[in-house]
Amino acid sequence: MKLLLLNPNTSVALTSRLEASARQVLSAEAELVTCTAREGFPYISSRAEAQLAGAGVLSILAERAGSYDAAVIAAFGDPGLSAARELFDCPVTGMSESSMLAACSAGERFAFVTFSPLLAPWYTEQVTRCGLGSRFAGVFHPDDSFGDIATVAEDLASQLTELCVRVASCADVLILAGAPIAGLAPGIREDVPALLLDPLQAAVTGAEQQFSLFPQGANRGSFKRPPGKLSTGLPGDLADQIARCKL
Repeated sequence: MKLLLLNPNTSVALTSRLEASARQVLSAEAELVTCTAREGFPYISSRAEAQLAGAGVLSILAERAGSYDAAVIAAFGDPGLSAARELFDCPVTGMSESSMLAACSAGERFAFVTFSPLLAPWYTEQVTRCGLGSRFAGVFHPDDSFGDIATVAEDLASQLTELCVRVASCADVLILAGAPIAGLAPGIREDVPALLLDPLQAAVTGAEQQFSLFPQGANRGSFKRPPGKLSTGLPGDLADQIARCKL
């Protein structure tokens, strides 16, 4: 199985962090290939940015179609996730959905611990989209601002650890939300009295599981392939993918 880890952010350093986290849980039978967005933002932190990044996700998946068996969209707001499932004949997972589903299998309530207050409204919407509001304890973040997105996990490690300790009183599972803090969980896990979940790892293991169950991806029900349609101005590979989708 070949797994594509697609970073919709333009930061190559962030892709390296995500890859390192993914390899901690990747099965021996899987081959990991990474890809970084060529256009967009160093990190996605709003609905508008996610909307634009989602279009980029679809373009990259179309460009590389046939070279991977499953894909992970490695940004916590899952930009383009539903659209990718609708268009491509392979499993596609996202960090927020995968981590929430994993958290619900390990505890009664979960919370997001992230690094910036700007992310809270967008992240909360992911919970609503998945219908898990009754099991959600909220989004929590430190008061301190961060500097370099490539080192935010290290720069805020102590503040995030202290925050996790406090939030553990209201949630069984804490999801370290945001691609820039991927890989932080193992280093602070022993200091926190709740389960810590790395959402990238949840998405990777989820993609492998889906490939074993549904190798053609979500292609029935509401995700049945839409009828082919011609378009104007789209990247060639994406335009071809949309044009050949059939009922």
